[in-house]
This record gives sequence, C-alpha cells and structure tokens, in this order.
Amino acid sequence: MMNTQRLSQASLDVNAFKTVIDTPTHRPALAASVEQGVPIYDAAALADRLENGPGRAEMLDEWAAVLLDGAGCFAIKGATPDGSIIDEASAVLFDLIEQEKAGSGGGGDHFAAAGLNDRLWNSLEKHALAHPESFIRYYANPWIAAASEAWLGPRYQMTAQVNLVHPGGQPQTAHRDYHLGFMQQDQSAQFPLHVHLLTAALTLQGAIAHVDIPVEAGPTKLLPHSQKYDLGYLAYHEQAFRDVFEERFVQVPLDKGDLLWFNPATFHAAGENRTPDVERLVNLFQVSSAFGRAMETVDRAAMLAAVEPALATVALSDLERRAVIASTAEGYAFPLNLDTNPPIGGLAPATDQERLTGARD
Repeated sequence: MMNTQRLSQASLDVNAFKTVIDTPTHRPALAASVEQGVPIYDAAALADRLENGPGRAEMLDEWAAVLLDGAGCFAIKGATPDGSIIDEASAVLFDLIEQEKAGSGGGGDHFAAAGLNDRLWNSLEKHALAHPESFIRYYANPWIAAASEAWLGPRYQMTAQVNLVHPGGQPQTAHRDYHLGFMQQDQSAQFPLHVHLLTAALTLQGAIAHVDIPVEAGPTKLLPHSQKYDLGYLAYHEQAFRDVFEERFVQVPLDKGDLLWFNPATFHAAGENRTPDVERLVNLFQVSSAFGRAMETVDRAAMLAAVEPALATVALSDLERRAVIASTAEGYAFPLNLDTNPPIGGLAPATDQERLTGARD
C-alpha cells in the first residue's frame, strides 16, 4: 500500500538514496553499449525500427523501461547524420540570441550562478517564426519524435530552450526538473507522494548537441538511477544529497547532432566548460504530455501559420513530415469550449495534427 503521509524533510534518507543509485546498469537489448552507466544507442543500427511496426514498438518500450526502471537516461549517437541541418539551425539561433542581447531581452539560468552563458527561451517558436524552412529540416528528425513518443505517447507538446555556455561557464547545481523540480522544498512537500511519482511521467528532458562536446566542455552531469528515489523532489535541495551527486555523477561526451534523453526526475546539472575555445551550444527539449501543463507558453497558431506553407517547399519523407507536425501543431483537443466547438464524428474535435496528417480521413 502506498504511503500517504505528508512529506517532510525528516522523511529523507541519504543512505537509502545511495542504495538506489548503486544499482548497476545492465545493457538493454538494443543498446550498442553502456558508458558510465548510461545506455548508448546507435541511430544507424536502429534506423529500420523507426517506421510503425513491431520493431518500433520494441524500441520505444525499451526506452520507456530505461527511463522508468533503468538508468533514467540514454543517448542516441548519430541521430543527425546531416550536420548542415545543425549548422543552419545554429546560425538562426545565434542570430536570435544576439537580437535579444541587443534588446536586453536575454534570460538567465535559475540553476547556475550568473556568468558566462546565454539562454534563449522558447527557441521552438522563435526558430519557427524566424526561419520556417530551417525549423522544418531540424524538427523533421524522427529520433526526436520517437523518443518523445516512447515516454509520453502521442500528442505530446514540444518546447525548447537554447543554452549557450562560453568557455569558463560555470556548472549548475544538481536538481530535478519541472513540474515539482521548479518549486522550493516547502512548496513541493505540500503535494502528496503519488503526485511526486506522477510528475516525472508528464515531461521528458532532452538535448541535441550543436557542436562536439567533450567532457572538458561540460556535457550534462547525470546520476543514473536517481529517478527511482521517491522523495527526490525534496532531496535535491539538501546539501547532503548534492554532495552525493558531485561524488557520483557521470558525463557522456556528445558529437554534433547526438541526442541525450533523461527522465526529469533524474538528478542532473549542466557541467563546467573548462575549454578555452568551445562555445557549447545545446538546444534543450522539454517535451510535455498532452495531459499536463507545459512550462512555456507557445503560440502554436503563429508557428503553424509560418510553418505550414513552407512544408510544401522542403522535401521530406512521411516519417519526417510527421515528426515536424508533432513538434509544431497542437495534437490534443482540450481544453476547449464544447458549446462552440462540439465533437463531430468522434469524442473530441479534430486537432491541427490530425488535419495535417489526415489521421481522421
């Protein structure tokens, strides 16, 4: 029976936490390797599993198991074989960063000391409006869509934020992510335990490397298996748990175009950029369940108005087209006004995703 008592700082047990993270990572069936406890997948070896069918289902089920009961994180190497797509997107994102800095609109980082980094909030919408064709080629990546669906199912809501860390950029402190991860300890303690267990199922954290990121450049610091500590949304605020994180974290170097995915309840932090010359540009994905509230407000109508006309000008496979649509258009019909928009021929009105994919035809 689930413990339903109120949560508090007194409930925390750092030794129990250590027992959880001492779990070894066994290599999942489809993984190419395990590096420092993190499963590594080879995109080229799994490409024939991207299309719908038993192979895709097996791959997505394995990723979900890794995120829930396994290491809590995994990487997909070679997920963007055409590096020019990344370079084109980087140019757009750099321009947007410079525009915001010139207008004093740049944002900061709430888990790191003020310093040598630039944030571009809502890079998803800004990218789509600034350069729809580049946006389409970038989000046509079927590995982004597959990983998102593995954890959240269909109709997920994509959001993204760029983090540009200059040489000398300082590390973040260990944390968990949205929803409860963005609350103070006393605030998160007001929610019952079953909500703490549920919140991790509402978002997926991801990152795509825009440059090669060796360990010296500070790839994400991860604590495999830490998502399985039930009280982690309280624990990460405590110095004793942060000390364990600093003693045990691992980092997986990434090449340009590689993808890293992790359960939002996995203890993690951006690393320190100790290089003299690497501008560590990473686009961070926070993908939300259709059934949850996304962190950022995204004007999907404006995105769709910019992207839909351009879809006809960019050559895409059906798989790539579906991936772009999933990252752009609204896939869930609710909330809505049922007086003015009643369901016709189904339990809910058609969504923009269904219209663009012909899912109801």
